[in-house]
Amino acid sequence: MKKIYSFFPEYMDVRIEQSWKQHLAAEWDKDYFARLTSWVRSEYASTQVFPPAGRIFAALDTTPFDDVKVVILGQDPYHDIGQANGLCFSVAPGVAMPPSLVNIFKEVSTDTGAPTPADGDLTRWARQGVLLLNSILTVRAHAAASHRDKGWEQFTDAVIRSLATEREGLVFMLWGSYAARKGAFIDRQRHLVLESAHPSPLSAYRGFFGNHHFSRANAYLEAQGKKGIVW
Repeated sequence: MKKIYSFFPEYMDVRIEQSWKQHLAAEWDKDYFARLTSWVRSEYASTQVFPPAGRIFAALDTTPFDDVKVVILGQDPYHDIGQANGLCFSVAPGVAMPPSLVNIFKEVSTDTGAPTPADGDLTRWARQGVLLLNSILTVRAHAAASHRDKGWEQFTDAVIRSLATEREGLVFMLWGSYAARKGAFIDRQRHLVLESAHPSPLSAYRGFFGNHHFSRANAYLEAQGKKGIVW
């Protein structure tokens, strides 16, 4: 895997998998992306920002374009020290699981019978074709949504659009009203779009628990002759 173009300085070690470089090539030359990357560089240079710079594009770097089977949309990274690892809802081994992730694993267990894992690192999902994409890819420490409206949303819209238009038979999991709005344009005839409440403790009991998204995703994939996800 090669380093991403020239928008970020060498010391930031920002990486993105080659197929995504190609499918998102039109974004690199747009004015918003130049403004975004300039602003993100200044943020990393002047304050504490998560995830670590080398993990900004971890979702894309871990799950190549043609390997994507399922897309799970988050909002922005965890903003406390040591939590964000570049995959939405995921934390590194050894890091306490945030409440939303605990609830995700509860639903996985109820829905599929899978045991609760020992850690919250979802890299194992990403390597099976689950794109764990936040809408906003960076955040200032202890300041949720602090990198909102800087350009990340336009970039991740392009990610979703490229999958929705260039691939067929994907599963999109949209949890909460924010994700539902972001994925509203996805063709429901071309893909399976699963919507429910967000797994946050504030809303999980209003429709996330019992949504059966994980078994429904696997049933859809297997009906196409694809291998289901080991959740």
